[in-house]
Amino acid sequence: MKLNIGFAFLLGGLIISLFTQCQTTKNIPFVQTVSGSIPTEQLGLTLIHEHVLVDFIGADSTGYHRWDRLTAVKLILPYLKSAKMAGCQTFVECTPAYLGRDPQLLKILADSSGLQILTNTGYYGAVDNKYLPPHAFTETADELADRWIKEWENGIENTGIKPGFIKISVNPDTLSELHEKIVRAAARTHLKTGLTIASHTGIAVPAFEQMTILEQEGVALESFIWVHAQNETDYAKHEAAAKKGVWISLDGVQESNITTYCQMLTYLKSKQLLHKALISHDAGWYKPNETNANTYRKHTAIFTHLYQL
Repeated sequence: MKLNIGFAFLLGGLIISLFTQCQTTKNIPFVQTVSGSIPTEQLGLTLIHEHVLVDFIGADSTGYHRWDRLTAVKLILPYLKSAKMAGCQTFVECTPAYLGRDPQLLKILADSSGLQILTNTGYYGAVDNKYLPPHAFTETADELADRWIKEWENGIENTGIKPGFIKISVNPDTLSELHEKIVRAAARTHLKTGLTIASHTGIAVPAFEQMTILEQEGVALESFIWVHAQNETDYAKHEAAAKKGVWISLDGVQESNITTYCQMLTYLKSKQLLHKALISHDAGWYKPNETNANTYRKHTAIFTHLYQL
């Protein structure tokens, strides 16, 4: 099957507008990476949804004490260098706070691999709130947004490293009151910072519920990424969301599932909506205190298999 879908466009093109920020004084467009801001034209081919380290132990137990950065770098770096050699220029790292986000690790990997890496602010509500800190349950949407805005203004913790987007998540059913609050906090953070909102979502029901909240909050849906949209098997829902401006993120590309992703991309192409599709691997996943040598998944299947069709 020959897709002829404009691979470089899918991985580069409009992603520039997706992550662009504008300095308020000089109105100069830029993208925020862990190594600092870069001009939008330097973004290049971008993997929109990847991970390097994820700690699944839970918000009550995770922390930097759970892993050794040098050990992690030794295992992860060859995979990032392979992605760079395959053509990737920018790597969007989607691991949120309390699930293994480590800005300093990402800075080391960026400097060593030559990739431009983005990290995030925001909280992960999926998996029945296992990865939410205690204050997420008690604080208001404005209080949560204030935390995330401060990370954008001052850097994450004491690192000086700023987030390049907002990462949240919700359960794959109708939104709970808590998850509605997280979405509103993301919306208010976006309105103050301009940061794009990427929400781990899955099927269409919570995706469209989030769209309604974002519109209520005054957020243009062009600033919203429906993460894991491949889990929705009704492609007409992809079409409807894309027509509203939403980015349809088809993550999880592997050598074994190329045909399914080709079908989704071909459908969007047939509706003249391919420019709203994003593709990535959702790969990696160094896991603290586990044997990782045979489980870390490469970030290259798009380049070596999907692109070749």
